[in-house]
This record gives sequence, C-alpha cells and structure tokens, in this order.
Amino acid sequence: MINSPNTRQISFLTSNREKKEFILFPYEHYKNDEYWVAPLLIEQRKLINTDKNPFFRDAELALFTAQFNGVMTGRIAAIIDHRYNSYHNKKTGFFGFFECNDDQETVNLLFRAAEGWLKDKGMEDVLGPANPGMMDVIGFLVEGFDKYPSILMPYNKPYYDKIIHEAGYEKEMDLLTYLVTQDSVDRDRANRAVEIVKKRLPGIHVRRISLNKIHDEVKIIQEIFNKAWKNNWGFIPLSNEEFDALATDLKTIVDNDFAHIAEINGEPVGFSVALPDYNQIFRKMNGRLFPVGIFKILWNKRKINKIRTALMGVIPEYQGRGIDVLLHREAIENGLIRNYYSSEVGWILENNIQMLRVAEKIGGTLDKRYRMYSKKLD
Repeated sequence: MINSPNTRQISFLTSNREKKEFILFPYEHYKNDEYWVAPLLIEQRKLINTDKNPFFRDAELALFTAQFNGVMTGRIAAIIDHRYNSYHNKKTGFFGFFECNDDQETVNLLFRAAEGWLKDKGMEDVLGPANPGMMDVIGFLVEGFDKYPSILMPYNKPYYDKIIHEAGYEKEMDLLTYLVTQDSVDRDRANRAVEIVKKRLPGIHVRRISLNKIHDEVKIIQEIFNKAWKNNWGFIPLSNEEFDALATDLKTIVDNDFAHIAEINGEPVGFSVALPDYNQIFRKMNGRLFPVGIFKILWNKRKINKIRTALMGVIPEYQGRGIDVLLHREAIENGLIRNYYSSEVGWILENNIQMLRVAEKIGGTLDKRYRMYSKKLD
C-alpha cells in the first residue's frame, strides 16, 4: 500500500470484492460523458479473469486502485506478457485499464505502484495502455472526442494525454482510424482498382467466411495473420487458445457480409473481418446484458448503420498488389446494399504508409487518433 501526505492511498487488490470495484469504476467515472460507451460488464470481468482469459496462460497481472479520503479516484493494471518479451527479446511490462481523476499526484502514485511491481519482476521499460494485451483494446484517444467510439475501440478523458506525459511517459506510436461514408466512398476508383487486380491476379477470388465452419475459418485467419503482421510494431503470434476464443466470439457477433477470405487458385492469401458497430446499441445498455440487454441487441441489430474493419491481413508475398482494396471494397459494397452509412477502417499504424494510402484511395478521411506510450524504468 502506498500513501501520500494528503490522504491519498494506493491499494494492491486481492479480493473479489476489490476486483469488482476495479471493474465498476469507469461506469461512475464517465457517467456524465456524452460519448463514452459502457462496455459489457460480463466482458470486462472476463478480461481480468486470469483463470478464464487465455491471454494469461503466459502472462501476469497486478491490479491497483487509488482512494482519496476513502473514495476511489483511479485504477491501473500492471501486466507482463511473457510471449511478447520472448518474441521481441525484451523485458517490457505493460500498463492497462488506466482511469483516473485529473489529479497529477494520484496519477503519479498509481504509475509508481504499477512500475514498482514491474521493476520487482525484472522489467526494464513500460508500454501501454494495453487492456490487457496488444490484441485487445489499446491506446488512449487523443483526437476525436466529439464522436462515439466504434466497437472494441477506447474512449477516455481528454486530459489523459497531458497527465501521462507529466507522469514521465513519451509517445511510442499513434494508431489511426479512417472513416468511409456513402458520401465519401470513391466507388469508381475502387472498381477500377478491382479490375486492375483481377487482371494482375487472374486466380483471385474473395469469398465470405462460413459461420458454420468458423473454427476452421479462424485457423486460416490465424495462419494469414501471423504471416502478415510478423514485421509490424507490437506484433506477437497469437496462440491457438486465443484464436479459439476469437472464433467463439466471432460466431456471436460477426456478419459474413463483412468477413471475407481472399484466395488465389483456392489458396488463402488474405482476410478481412469487419464488425457491425454494436456500440450503437451498447450506448443505451450501461454495460448490462441481463435481464433485458440481450433483447435490446436482437431488436436493435437491424438499426446498426456502421461497420468497423477490425482485422485485416495479406501474406507478405502478395502485399502491395491491391488485395486489401478488394477486401475493403467487398465489405463496403455489401454495406451499401444493406443501407449501412459508414465504415471505419482501423486502427492503422501511423508508419504503415501502404495501408494509409489504401484507406485514402477508397475515400476514407482521418477520423480518430489513438496513442501508445512508453517509459524506461530506471
């Protein structure tokens, strides 16, 4: 436990009651924020459950909360992803699940607690936020506070960028999202690009993912993803358990009008998974799936008018040949048929110039900017 002279207290969490308070804090913290969308409580519990979340088969977690005069004012998690460190030959710890009032002393105490735990475990630097891993919700929003976040994207207080810099962190990487709408999409340009790609690659075919064989399809996605992303910043190969969990989740929320695999002469070379923006429904549920939330989802699903491309990959030998344009175009065209108004593309790494140009070519405009931060542990 860390105390400051001004009755601020940092607690290391061990009990289930404390962990419940940790999960519930954002729902109070953001209760007056118009654009914050409450995540499903059942999913938040699963994320920090070290017994049920497959991420923790090879990772560690410590949770901390801050109190001022006995009232909770912030929270943070310290995380060690051993697979990340093994893959990158590093000793990097992560921070995640950070939320705090605009009080720099409390912020500093929270980070001191998380960093101290990581240093005791032998870590040499910190990266974050990751909630809990690099393939979960990551980053702080730094541009785009006047818009609702799309599904599986973060939203936070506008002052977070300031207070984390004052806590000694520096920008590590920006993650960008682009918005394509019925008004902005350049369908003629996309169609011309499709014809060019088909001439260059006459065996190319884009097919829908089969939800009846979702576990088989996810195995294909896993193989492509691990090849396509291996040289990208922050990448680690995802485990079979994580992809099995992904298959279960996708079967629940994916719509195969927006999930495709690209094949050349029958061999998979790329994939794209875009999700209906269920945040349009979650806005009105305050994180509660029961007792009536599930009926709200079923009833309001037909009212969703936006998708988000959450995952995409093309194997290295076919990158830069327009297959990503085909995949984006397929989802956008299906969305137009079903009267979806917009598609969010991203996140995209700020240094991934090829994908940024693809987003622009299909009519996308920069919509939101998210940021990852790092710090050396002295």
